[in-house]
Parts: sequence; C-alpha cells; structure tokens
Amino acid sequence: MLTCNKAGSRMVVDAANSNGPFQPVALLHIRDVPPADQEKLFIQKLRQCCVLFDFVSDPLSDLKWKEVKRAALSEMVEYITHNRNVITEPIYPEVVHMFAVNMFRTLPPSSNPTGAEFDPEEDEPTLEAAWPHLQLVYEFFLRFLESPDFQPNIAKKYIDQKFVLQLLELFDSEDPRERDFLKTTLHRIYGKFLGLRAYIRKQINNIFYRFIYETEHHNGIAELLEILGSIINGFALPLKEEHKIFLLKVLLPLHKVKSLSVYHPQLAYCVVQFLEKDSTLTEPVVMALLKYWPKTHSPKEVMFLNELEEILDVIEPSEFVKIMEPLFRQLAKCVSSPHFQVAERALYYWNNEYIMSLISDNAAKILPIMFPSLYRNSKTHWNKTIHGLIYNALKLFMEMNQKLFDDCTQQFKAEKLKPRKNRRRTGLSCAASPSCLRTSTPRAPWRPTAEPTSCSPRTGASPGGPRQAADATPVLDSVENTYFLCHTNQLHSQSELSSTPFCRQ
Repeated sequence: MLTCNKAGSRMVVDAANSNGPFQPVALLHIRDVPPADQEKLFIQKLRQCCVLFDFVSDPLSDLKWKEVKRAALSEMVEYITHNRNVITEPIYPEVVHMFAVNMFRTLPPSSNPTGAEFDPEEDEPTLEAAWPHLQLVYEFFLRFLESPDFQPNIAKKYIDQKFVLQLLELFDSEDPRERDFLKTTLHRIYGKFLGLRAYIRKQINNIFYRFIYETEHHNGIAELLEILGSIINGFALPLKEEHKIFLLKVLLPLHKVKSLSVYHPQLAYCVVQFLEKDSTLTEPVVMALLKYWPKTHSPKEVMFLNELEEILDVIEPSEFVKIMEPLFRQLAKCVSSPHFQVAERALYYWNNEYIMSLISDNAAKILPIMFPSLYRNSKTHWNKTIHGLIYNALKLFMEMNQKLFDDCTQQFKAEKLKPRKNRRRTGLSCAASPSCLRTSTPRAPWRPTAEPTSCSPRTGASPGGPRQAADATPVLDSVENTYFLCHTNQLHSQSELSSTPFCRQ
C-alpha cells in the first residue's frame, strides 16, 4: 500500500510498503533497449526519480530503493552527456518537473533557532541529508541546460518566472555545496533565457533589500554577488540608469551589514567592475565608503582599506583629484589607529606604484594632510613595524618635494608651539595680576641638597638649581630638533624599507 506525505508537489514515499505506481522498480539501462524505445524508457526513469525518500528521521530505511534512484540519476547524467539528439520536445516538461519535485522545498530552520545567530565564519553549516540524490539531480539539470541539443524556445514554457523565484529561495540553504550548484544553475539560466534577465536582477535586488533593511541574515549573499559580478562584466556601455541605481542603492549599502566579511571579496569585485565600466561613478562610490566607514571594528576597517586600494588601482587621475582630500583625511586617521593592522594596511598604500604616482602629482594637497599623523606616530606609535613603514612614507614624501616637506615640518612645529606660548602668556598675565598675587601660596625658598644628584632628563634638574621657565621652550625645541634630525637620517639610511613586500589580501 502506498503511504506518502504531501508538501505541495513533493511526495515522500515509504517504498518498502509501496505497491502503487510510484514503486521505484529497477528498470533496464537505456542503452540496452532499441533506439525506438529509448525515449520512452528515459521518460520512465525521469518519473521514477520523482519519488522522494526520507533521509532525516530514518536514514537507514529503503536503502535498496534509494540506491535504485541514485543509479537511475547517475545513468541519465551519462546518457545526456554522451549522446546527441536525445533531448526531444517531450523530455522538457519531464526534466523540469523532476527537478522541481526534488529541489523546491521548504528549507529547514536555522541550526540554532533559540541560541545565537548562525555565523558562517564560526559555526558548522547544516548539511542537506538527501545530498546523495540532490547532487545528482543538480548535475543532471546542468548537463540538460548545457547540452548542444537544448532549445531555450521550447524550455521557456516550463522554466518561467515562478521557476526562477523558487530557485532563488533555495540560495538561503545552509549547505554550501547546494549554493554552489545553485550559483552555476542560475548563471546558465540567465545566459540562455534573455526574457528572464530583468526579472532575475529584480528578484536578486529584492533579496538584497530584505537582507540590508530587514533580516540582516541570508546564507547566499556571496553566491548571488558572484553571479552579479559576471553579469556586470557583460553590461553594455553606456551603463543604463537602472544599473547605476543598483550600484548606489543596493551594492554600496551592503557595506553597512555586520556580516560583511562573509561576502566582501565578491562585493568589492562588483564595485570595481562598475568603476571600470564608468569612471564617473568613482566619486559617489568613494564618498559612500567614507560615509559607511567603520568606527570601532578594526577588521572591517582593513576590509575597507583593501577595497579602496582596488578602487585606486583603476581610478582615473581626473577622478582622483575629486576625492583625494576626504580620502587622505581618512587615511591619516587610519595611520594613527592604535590597531596596528589598520595602520599597517593604510601605510602599505605607499608601496603601490600607481597610487604613489597619483600622490606625487598632487603632493601639495596630500602631504599637508598626511604629515601631522605620520610625524606624530613616528614617535608615539607602540608598534615598531609601524615606525618603519612611517619612515618609508616620510622618505618617499621627502624625495618627491624636499621644499614642501621642509615647509610642512616647519608648519607642524609652529602649530605645536602655539599652545605652549599661550600657556606661558596666560601664566605671565596671571602672575602680574594683583588677584593672583593675593591668592597665591608662598613657596619655601629653594635649598641645594647636601649631595648633588644625577640629572633627570624628564625634569631637566641640575646641580646649579632648576631651569627658569623662560629657558624650557628652547631646551624642548632643541631636543625635538635633535630627535627629528635623527629620524631624518634614518630615512636616508633605510631606503630598503621602500620595497617592503606586501601580499594583497
């Protein structure tokens, strides 16, 4: 007796107790029957493979019939791969129906629904239990789409918008093996069915919108972006307005989501593809990245720096001028970051020849922005590797324009002296004020110690008594000048730092 559970068009069969038409009888091999009977047997096998088995609650049940189905699927894969003129018109609805019955299903809930959200980087995904059959169904359908006998004009009656929508829903599967097959399948459909292209792009947009603004959870964002990277590469020029809107309203806001690391390489590739197609999009793209720049998440900052370098690799000099000032203000902050990986990644820009040529052409604007951060962190940053990279950057700036470098040095020192002069002026005016004289506490007269003590470099004490306040600034300036001259000499002696190797991530 046939016992089954229906879920839409899906039917799970208990083959052990089945005597009905769905019993998976082991049929003959297609190659063993006369050519006139092969199409009929092919259709029988396709219908036989619409029987579904329980791999979850009782994985050891119906092992014989599971093997019969697996063998039939494997045989059909070989059959359409190595034979021509076997995909006839009656085969199309049978293939699409068999694929739909096996694949279009309600995905299982998250592997940890009551606990922390599934993290693709940390947690093990839930693998599909029925994969031994599903894998062969995917392989068969791909060979069907890629066959030289495949005719889209016939197939479009069965592979329609509803079919595509159900296929896209499967991209949220936790099983990376299934998502990889889905990626290839959707890409083949996009390539062969011109009438479905706009619909596919629209539905992918909708998935992204829900992901950005509602759920912030979807397992297939990286795979969908990988498909889009190939689609964007084929866009005709000039770009349509809808494609530009997609970049600005969908792709760029994807940088806001906290799980960016899962799909960032694919996202960066899509963005760079757009800029290679239309350089005028550079300014809005860079300004959006600066707007979404992470404030407290250092690994995410490193990702942004990686993407920015990829953008600068393809930027036009005329577009660079438009964004260089806000861009290098952000880079100056990154150089000053206490997280050494952020500072290191920013300083590696000075190892990129094309970026250095852009900087050299615009040094008069860029050096005044970068110099304070570089000079200050050459002395204060805790990481010695950062010191070496900063000396390298300063050396390159010095070689570009010695006079500009000297001017920036003097201006920086003058800016540092202003607060000291203001404090000294405030102290002198207070000392001359009668109110200060009335309220000040008299100091005990200074007496030299019985035995002279060694000078402390920090206090500037000496056996002859403390220095006067008026002498403090020249001494500090002298020490600072000596310190800076030492670093300048190091810049000339550390030329090998300019060739520090960097493996782009």
